[in-house]
Amino acid sequence: MPKALYEKRGKIAYVTFNRPEAMNAIDLEMHELLWDIWREFRDDDAVEVAIVTGAGDEAFCAGADLKTHLPHWVAHADAMLPRRKIGDGLGGITRGLHRIYKPIVAAVNGWALAGGLENALACDIRIASERAQFGSFEVRRGFHHGDGGIVRLVNICGAGLALEMLLTGEPIDAERARQVNMVSRVVPHEKLMEEAEKVAAQILRNDPWAIRSAKETILNVIGRPLDDPFAYEAFTGYSGAPTPPVRQLLGRFYDKTDEGRAGKHGRTEE
Repeated sequence: MPKALYEKRGKIAYVTFNRPEAMNAIDLEMHELLWDIWREFRDDDAVEVAIVTGAGDEAFCAGADLKTHLPHWVAHADAMLPRRKIGDGLGGITRGLHRIYKPIVAAVNGWALAGGLENALACDIRIASERAQFGSFEVRRGFHHGDGGIVRLVNICGAGLALEMLLTGEPIDAERARQVNMVSRVVPHEKLMEEAEKVAAQILRNDPWAIRSAKETILNVIGRPLDDPFAYEAFTGYSGAPTPPVRQLLGRFYDKTDEGRAGKHGRTEE
């Protein structure tokens, strides 16, 4: 059985960390497999959104499997190792394949630890099972996040939460994660995938170009001085207006013939 699973159902791709016996920790083989999976998802025009989860009920992902990574790091350690790692983030989407503009939804079914937390944070929308736990335990072992965890914690949750988690090394539960905007909602464990698929369906009813442009714009405006993101948002937001598909959609709205008018067609439940 592959250590990471990839399945396509309609326009949704399902990615599963598949080492439940090791809390779905990412060893070197799984790391390479995930890179291949995310490349395939990026390049496949038949799928528009991905849902990521972990096999079993204990863990979403416990991060890097140090039994395989540490010997590799020791054997290849030299002054250039940090530079080589810049383009080789754990599992691909944390860094290196972080510019995939198709939406990625994390269905966090259990523990998201260390690099597992980094993989969850690298997704665009996070939905948590009531059993989910989130932790950064690396400081207990003499290091800290190196695959985007600190950057994304600060951007998503703020410096206060990042400092608390990184300095204490203590986990937070699903409800606290919701309160600090780490996850958008917490659902009963048995409803997790159903809720993730509902969100995916809400994404799929929208225009693919607009979705990808919106994600790209959000990634590009984080942390910039105010005038820069204003200008960038205006450029990307209006750049699609002259194209025939957008003009057709806007024309339907103007003529009141579209099916997405607020309060008219119940679109929020489709």
